[in-house]
Amino acid sequence: MDATLIKTVNKLQDAFATVGVQNPVDLPQIVVIGSQSSGKSSVLENIVGRDFLPRGTGIVTRRPLVLQLINRPQNTPNGTEEDLPNGETEKKPRSKKESNEKENKEAEEWGEFLHIPGVKLYDFNKIRDEIVKETEEKTGKNAGISPQPINLRIFSPHVLTLTLVDLPGLTKVPVGDQPKDIEKQIREMILKYITKPNAIILAVTAANTDLANSDGLKLAREVDPEGSRTIGVLTKIDLMDQGTDVVDILAGRVIPLRLGYVPVVNRGQKDIDSRKAISSALEAERQFFENHPSYKSKAQYCGTPFLARKLNMILMHHIRNTLPEIKAKIQAALAKYLQELTSLGDPLDEHSNNQGNIVLNIITEFCTEFRTIIDGNSQDLSSFELSGGARISFVFHEVFSNGVKSIDPFDQVKDVDIRTILYNSSGSSPALFVGTTAFEVIIKQQIKRLEEPSLKCVTLVYEELVRILNQLLQKQAKKFYTVVINFFKKATNPTNKLVSDLVAMEACYINTGHPDFLNGHKAMAVVNDKLNPPKPANSTDNKNRGSIANLTSNPLNFETESQNTGFFGSFFASNKKKKAGLMEPQPPPVLKASGNLSEREYMETEVISKSSILISYLVLYGTDTVFTTTKSSLELLIQSYFNIVKRTIVDTVPKAIMLHLVAYAKEELQRELLQELYKVDVLDELLKESEFTQQRRKEVKKMIEALQKADEIVAAV
Repeated sequence: MDATLIKTVNKLQDAFATVGVQNPVDLPQIVVIGSQSSGKSSVLENIVGRDFLPRGTGIVTRRPLVLQLINRPQNTPNGTEEDLPNGETEKKPRSKKESNEKENKEAEEWGEFLHIPGVKLYDFNKIRDEIVKETEEKTGKNAGISPQPINLRIFSPHVLTLTLVDLPGLTKVPVGDQPKDIEKQIREMILKYITKPNAIILAVTAANTDLANSDGLKLAREVDPEGSRTIGVLTKIDLMDQGTDVVDILAGRVIPLRLGYVPVVNRGQKDIDSRKAISSALEAERQFFENHPSYKSKAQYCGTPFLARKLNMILMHHIRNTLPEIKAKIQAALAKYLQELTSLGDPLDEHSNNQGNIVLNIITEFCTEFRTIIDGNSQDLSSFELSGGARISFVFHEVFSNGVKSIDPFDQVKDVDIRTILYNSSGSSPALFVGTTAFEVIIKQQIKRLEEPSLKCVTLVYEELVRILNQLLQKQAKKFYTVVINFFKKATNPTNKLVSDLVAMEACYINTGHPDFLNGHKAMAVVNDKLNPPKPANSTDNKNRGSIANLTSNPLNFETESQNTGFFGSFFASNKKKKAGLMEPQPPPVLKASGNLSEREYMETEVISKSSILISYLVLYGTDTVFTTTKSSLELLIQSYFNIVKRTIVDTVPKAIMLHLVAYAKEELQRELLQELYKVDVLDELLKESEFTQQRRKEVKKMIEALQKADEIVAAV
């Protein structure tokens, strides 16, 4: 049963590798990591019992090697084994000629590569050559690496059924032709494998170095800080200084690991060069541990044979514990890809008589989904990011609104500009009051600045509509996409025109009678109070300018006044009893300023009538003071009115865009598509699938094939 579980995982790995798709299921496997000089290759060769890995300087392992060790009993010399779904084996008859040629070899061991199925390599030197050849085919002859694995099976009566993934050794400094970022590339490749929760990490470390500096253990602890799925292998025990040992490490007193450590003795470089047999090396390893004073009492827990048995047991238990989860994940992934294949549909028949209905259904389905996404009524709402209509709302209320509100009318108008405009507008006399001409010149300039962000808002909403289009049209033909894009572009022209007109409308007529506008006498009062703070009642200076201050009491107030403050406010005072919403049929033939004065009219009349006070004020304080007061008042008026316009633009521009672009698209897009696409001469082109759809259908079918095979494999266990 133990071998059956591991063989099951091997078959699952092969099922995905054969089809050529990435495995969507996290399968249990032992991942071997360590630095280049840690003895990683020697450990694997000792476990297999044969020389088969490439040797040399620098990075030798440049692609992941998925090594599947399969124990093959020796009592089948005259037949080959075929794995059955339940893990049993049967003998397949071989011709007499084949039996004579391979009888001796079949009794021993051979290797098979997944990329050359059916080819058995009995010479392990040829296995090494094939690994080098396949590596260079993907990475070239330089020192680059590739994440695409090589799958190798080794059948032998001398191995325990086991699956190992050998990864490139960690390196620090690029050497020779190695890429400059070689350390980063190898690190990312290793993390991709060991981050998976079902991976057992085999961290190989040389015992004659400080364990705290072990690259393999350091990387393993990043993804497995508790050490619950990491097993340590200590190599080069025989090269440690005399009188030192790894007993404290084995006892877990240095860096504890739940799966523990196993010390091994590998062949040295001299042994490799002299082609010392691994069987001899394993015997020397056994004698070393049995005779060493520090290890002889625990020799049965040391060495490569014990390591292989421990790995076999760990992997078997791990597979048994995770098998129900693997079954569930395979079934969930299969259901997901079957659903995607259904949504992709079958290849369209270009000669079908039902093309018109197909196109009609495509258009109707697209327009319905388009409206649904904009309105936020989709059943597949994301909880991770804004989409569809919510993004358009964000453009209106965050991007556009904040952009308009951040415009300062005085970041481009300097004091010298205001001074010049004031002098020009007052002609030959110094300005006594805030000049209407100066105010209008400056405020119109600033209002025109709002046109650029308003048109930019149209562009941003257009881009959001295109984003929705790309989301929906992955399966449709290029012709479909072109028609929708052209429709959006045509709709932006009247939208831009309306938005520009809104800004021009604000600049065309400056409504100083707006209820929220800070009128002139209030602005003068605010500035006057700042320049001349109130003094005690007996002060002589206070007597001289008190009249002006009193004339313009109740300064900066943005609240709407209850009574009409416009010029014609008192004229219609007698009509207050009329029903709300009713207007006068037409103005009287003759209009005169009559009735009681409003507060604003009263204050302005007082300023003009009491000219003697103004003249005294001018004599006492000079034209510069009056000019300063006038300029400051003008700035207050500009700021007040510009704020009103900004509020209006922030409110009306989104409404204009919704009217002429978004709502228009929702209502008229289907008509446009039918008009442009529901034609005999474009049906063939429209029904021609995109390359993306064709390629994706092939990928999904491959994945379904692999998952169905995987489902059969786990169902048989």
